[in-house]
Amino acid sequence: MKWSALFTSSVGRKWVMGLTGIFLILFLVVHVGLNACIWAMDGGVMFNKAAHFMGSNVVPRILEIGLFVGFILHILQGWTLELSNRAARKKGYAVSMGNKGSKWYSRSMGILGTLLFLFLVMHLSHFWVPSRITGLNPVLIDGKEYHDLYGEMLAVFQDNLVVVLLYVLGCFSLAWHLLHGFQSAFRTLGVSNARYLNLIEKTGFVFSLIVSMAFALMPVSMYLGWVK
Repeated sequence: MKWSALFTSSVGRKWVMGLTGIFLILFLVVHVGLNACIWAMDGGVMFNKAAHFMGSNVVPRILEIGLFVGFILHILQGWTLELSNRAARKKGYAVSMGNKGSKWYSRSMGILGTLLFLFLVMHLSHFWVPSRITGLNPVLIDGKEYHDLYGEMLAVFQDNLVVVLLYVLGCFSLAWHLLHGFQSAFRTLGVSNARYLNLIEKTGFVFSLIVSMAFALMPVSMYLGWVK
């Protein structure tokens, strides 16, 4: 397959979706692990140190560029595939098969992906832009200044129920998106053994549930005062 076919053919686009999907799944593992530091109950010390490491070292910053490229490719190829599929189905089925043919979330990946894109824009404006561009208030930890990203999280979530609900909605969209996307990525890359697919499907279900619930509990915890 030519390199250009990865971005122009249906098979190539699915490969790009699969590869970027797995890359973004790995990112979610790192991201949820780092953010879970807010529950250390130390006033944000561990979280701010971890965030400082990710934002100040060369390797994480290079990976951050790759992450943005992965997001852009995944989103663009996802929309392109969705439009291609819609164009190929100009005439619908005479009788809708509903969930007998496929799960509703697998048929709604375009909508779920768009909701996640809007959520991503909001999330970046709340945290990435202040931490990388406009700057955050410093906090002194062990005699050294760190960006107070923990304080920024408290400011965003503590007294704003609307924002918290939007984040929870975004996490629900992520859960449904991952339920199909997790196993679909491995299928696309050639995993066809029934035993492995069954294991991947079960792993994907657990991963989707745990990661999405953990992300959703973060703004909820700050709004309800479970962490301060």
